[in-house]
Amino acid sequence: MFKALVLDQVEGKTVAAIKTLDVSDLPEEDVLVDVKYSSINFKDGLAITGTGKIVSQFPMVPGIDLVGTVAESKSDAYKAGDQVVLTGWSVGERFWGGLSQKACLKSEWLVPLPSGMSPEVSMSIGTAGLTAMLCVMALEEGGVTPDKGPVVVSGAAGGVGSVAVAILAKLGYEVAAITGRAETEPYLRGLGATTILTREEMSEKARPLERQRWAGGIDTVGDMMLARILAEADYNATVAACGLAGGFKLPTTVMPFILRNVRLQGVDSVMCPVERRIKAWNRLQTDLPATALGEISQVIGLDDVPEYAAKIVNGQIQGRTIVDVNK
Repeated sequence: MFKALVLDQVEGKTVAAIKTLDVSDLPEEDVLVDVKYSSINFKDGLAITGTGKIVSQFPMVPGIDLVGTVAESKSDAYKAGDQVVLTGWSVGERFWGGLSQKACLKSEWLVPLPSGMSPEVSMSIGTAGLTAMLCVMALEEGGVTPDKGPVVVSGAAGGVGSVAVAILAKLGYEVAAITGRAETEPYLRGLGATTILTREEMSEKARPLERQRWAGGIDTVGDMMLARILAEADYNATVAACGLAGGFKLPTTVMPFILRNVRLQGVDSVMCPVERRIKAWNRLQTDLPATALGEISQVIGLDDVPEYAAKIVNGQIQGRTIVDVNK
């Protein structure tokens, strides 16, 4: 028997409850994992509070990532005792996720925990960190280098944004961080941001082309924020977009792409090929400052998740929220 946070629908409303389950209650897949840590992000917050249409079926165990030890395996890829990480693949949305002391998973969803990386550190990184690293790689592949000029990061106080700021700063980039909360400025400067911009000034409606400011950008918000970053991008800039928190519309024109040769690179950690996923995890071990992890993450217990999910949805949490599912 083990504990899990389970979402169900009662009279059309989403209800979250800690329940005791048996292994036979889990979906039938080829690898059974004893989970050590999971995490919660904005998407989990929407699912747990029922304020967003995230979950496709009920009952559902949320949690879009996890780390743990293989307990049983029917796959040649893993054996009992292997430490593994899962990020993405729609767990917590279409398949049962990480907010559980045990999880039954497809072997192709997993990657080995990088050698020398602790389970807690891997969840301090998590899906958010993986996405941030994939965005940085997209900028590099687009020709963005520290000598080209500053890089702007939107949603900078969130999970993806925080990790992106820390990585870019370590790699030598001048980083401009966009935040909606003035009180996060010391936190962002501690991660390496050199310029702090307000969300209000950056989400104002932009003309198709504004003055050139950014050699590259990482946008975790979408909608008007992405349009503003594109309008202010330098000639030959690359912008990596990975979030839709602000909406899925893009109120811009083709002018940044034609007249300034701006490249818009979509980044989705769910659809990322395994080889690229492993490369990104290895880069995270070397390019994410260890000192930043303590600033980025906080650890809570499984029982605390509903409270923190509501805080995340209300914009009251910065950085990463790690869940010790056995706490």
